[in-house]
Amino acid sequence: MKIKLWGVRGSVTTTGPETAFYGGNTSCVELWEDDWQLVFDGGSGLQKLNADHQPGAKRIDILLSHLHIDHIQGLGFFKALFEPGMDVHIWGPVSSSQTLHTRLSRYLSPPLFPVLIRDLPCKLTLHEIANSKFSIGPFKIQSGYVIHPGPTVGFRVGNGKSVFTYIPDHEPALGEKGIIPDKRWISGYDLAAGADLLLHDAQYTATEYLSKKGWGHSSINDAALFASLASAKHVLFAHHDPFHSDAQLNDMFTVFKNENPYPFKNELAKEGMLINLD
Repeated sequence: MKIKLWGVRGSVTTTGPETAFYGGNTSCVELWEDDWQLVFDGGSGLQKLNADHQPGAKRIDILLSHLHIDHIQGLGFFKALFEPGMDVHIWGPVSSSQTLHTRLSRYLSPPLFPVLIRDLPCKLTLHEIANSKFSIGPFKIQSGYVIHPGPTVGFRVGNGKSVFTYIPDHEPALGEKGIIPDKRWISGYDLAAGADLLLHDAQYTATEYLSKKGWGHSSINDAALFASLASAKHVLFAHHDPFHSDAQLNDMFTVFKNENPYPFKNELAKEGMLINLD
């Protein structure tokens, strides 16, 4: 199971030399094994994935954590959607008020986009998921609701040898006392428990988070505590704040490391990073 990060920025894309090292594209992560390819979220990083699209592939699965614009803005620029005969499956959280098709059509239609979702030439199948378990090729996948505004899920993916957990937008510390000690009630815990690799929201410093409670994101400190409680083996801190330059991210991480000597491997997610879990 190989994993490549195509976008790790949160909220909105950034450009310029001050964010070039960690990258400015919004959420998109590719996972593949043999001829099976999964894509987590369709942020602007999805456009960069075009050049690395698996040659000869006849199917691709896109798993959306939620439908905020920074997680779907790359869909209209993904070549697979415009390939006749390409079998494209999009998985996204169910809503109590509108279908996944209706919600995606709000973006893939004028005036936001010139092509209607119904006119895409690929063979498109939409799947609505909740606290669900399903299989795609060799992968056993679990989705589960997590704390974030609007219907939002995280994903746990296993291939019988390794487990990858993807929770890019998440606020497990929401509440009067932060993350509660009883693991049974921690948002996202069952998705992350014992994961070999956990990619998790860490948008803010501990100080920044104090004025942003309820926004649906984590401080790097809370992300690390969540990972520790879940016994994750390797953690990638992601969804970098668009107002944080590379220098600020490095400073934030240095302060965090000096104050929090966690035993598990942890690092800042970087666009282009490649991880082999096998």
